[in-house]
Amino acid sequence: MREEILEAALKQFLENGIRKITVKEIIAPLGISTKTIYKYFKDKETLLEACLDLHYGRLHEGMQSTAAEYDNPLILMFRMLIKGFELDFTINPAFYHDLNHYYPELQDKAIQKNFTVLTSPVSTVLADAIQLGLIRAGLDARVVQAAIGVLYKSVTRSAEYAGFGLSPFEIAANTMEVYLRGLCTAEGLRQLELNKELTSFNYKP
Repeated sequence: MREEILEAALKQFLENGIRKITVKEIIAPLGISTKTIYKYFKDKETLLEACLDLHYGRLHEGMQSTAAEYDNPLILMFRMLIKGFELDFTINPAFYHDLNHYYPELQDKAIQKNFTVLTSPVSTVLADAIQLGLIRAGLDARVVQAAIGVLYKSVTRSAEYAGFGLSPFEIAANTMEVYLRGLCTAEGLRQLELNKELTSFNYKP
């Protein structure tokens, strides 16, 4: 029952945001009483925290699944980030707005708890791409990783680019993709050119 409640709650939060959804609305499809939900979760915030663990765990699983598909670490880095954008933009923007505005401590706690798990694949891919001469040597992987995080957050979690009338993927093509290409060696850029359909954030056949 705990897992059923979690699944129902996460679905509601992702589709409708967090603030407006009540515990009664969460349990309505399950046909259970509020007493049952409070048996497993002390309050809405405790439930939300568990939902965030489930959400970030699934993001990690998506990364692992993508990692199994590509041998080239540079292509893989692009695919992992593009996949992240695809997952994020199937979510109602109200979810992250509510999370950051009304539950910042829970968001910070969830990110801190899942930071290593979510960023270690990117860290490994960066190191492999540098070793193969696809990304410029001498770069500090920690700074690169942090910069990717800032760009990702600016596109997916803020309204910074809202006034331009562009799709999220067009914005990513003008920010994230430009930065990532700037990390590459000549060979890395050649590999990207050979794999345009896999590595462009706004690819149109």
